Amino acid sequence: MTTAETPESPRRTQADRRARTRSALLEAAARGLSEYGYANLVLERVASEAGYTRGALYHLFANKEDLALAVVKWVEETWNAEVRHLADAAPDPVAALIALARGHAVYCRREVARVMLTLRVEFTGQSHPVGRAISDIGEEFIAHCAALISAGRSSGAIPAGPPPQETAHAYLGVVEAVGIHLAGQAPYDTELAERAVRGLLGLPPADQDGQAGG
Repeated sequence: MTTAETPESPRRTQADRRARTRSALLEAAARGLSEYGYANLVLERVASEAGYTRGALYHLFANKEDLALAVVKWVEETWNAEVRHLADAAPDPVAALIALARGHAVYCRREVARVMLTLRVEFTGQSHPVGRAISDIGEEFIAHCAALISAGRSSGAIPAGPPPQETAHAYLGVVEAVGIHLAGQAPYDTELAERAVRGLLGLPPADQDGQAGG
């Protein structure tokens, strides 16, 4: 180790500890929000379940709203890393929509995946920063899916049907429903997610031999 590297090591170690603490608190908060909702979330319980003190939590998050917003952002980032990239790498709109459905089913095998739906239901009809953050994510997802549906129809890969925006809303509902009701039931969760999406889009069933595993 050089002299120039020595002063950086404590800073790197401190940053690593902070990142680990933050990650543990976010995951504990996501579980708590999924189970109890925002109104009934107790920060002391979140800190305890993460293995930290209440002071450690308040060192990183100003209050419950700040923590919940961080959880929403964290879930969005993990979902994008684990699911959205599958669609981005797909060769065509149909493959992208199916990849999103199957990838979301896999993501829902994690208990923290329920947090977004739980919070969206809790904040429906309310003007609250957490509700608005979730609404913005949902609107972006629907716009993305509507664009894929429109592109698929333009190429002839997806047959004509209701407007892309309405179809995208239905797509979101189907994907969420499968993720909720079949969470963790592999491989049926991914298989039925694909079947449901194909039916919604008016696509023929996949060749069973050609299906990718979830």
